[in-house]
Amino acid sequence: MKPIEIGEAYDQITHLWSSENFNLKNGIEQHEKAITFSKNTGRALDIGCGCTGRFIDLLLKHSYQPEGLDISEKMISLTRERHPDITLHHGDICSWSVPHKYDFITAWDSIWHIPLEEQKSVISKIINALNPGGVFIFSFGATEAPGEHKDSTMGPEVYYSTLGTNGFLSLLIKLGCVCRHFEMDQFPELHGYIVVEKLKAP
Repeated sequence: MKPIEIGEAYDQITHLWSSENFNLKNGIEQHEKAITFSKNTGRALDIGCGCTGRFIDLLLKHSYQPEGLDISEKMISLTRERHPDITLHHGDICSWSVPHKYDFITAWDSIWHIPLEEQKSVISKIINALNPGGVFIFSFGATEAPGEHKDSTMGPEVYYSTLGTNGFLSLLIKLGCVCRHFEMDQFPELHGYIVVEKLKAP
């Protein structure tokens, strides 16, 4: 699936993230942990920010200047209602031109939707967008090997891909990062997240 198709799929299911249906604490504890590794509180970017605004709220609480990016036009529209003063971008991370350097970037349950062949270039783009000392947290399919699949659990068919745990870790090390935390936080489900700090330019 192309990223634009993912955006169209999510346009159909924004109701799943309403306050009645969604656990707004999802990912918050993991982000609190990631923030402890951050050395600066300048600009921050939430990739795949969705419509709840919960990570934007958390970043504001910790004195960051957050921005959001999402491929779903409806998700961005709902986030604008909640955060009219926050810079929000409607775009595809695969082709989006990053406007700034950031001290903190999150991609929670989002970049696992990009095409498998785009994973390395997108991760490289994200790390390049970090200032030295900046922190990146993202969730992914914590499989042993790279892979991709489609799933219709939420309604419309949605695509997922992963480089696998070692694939992501080895790439991030090559890009000049150190792993600060890795966890399979929904075990036995293969949902993992990594927190890395950028030490130097690759």
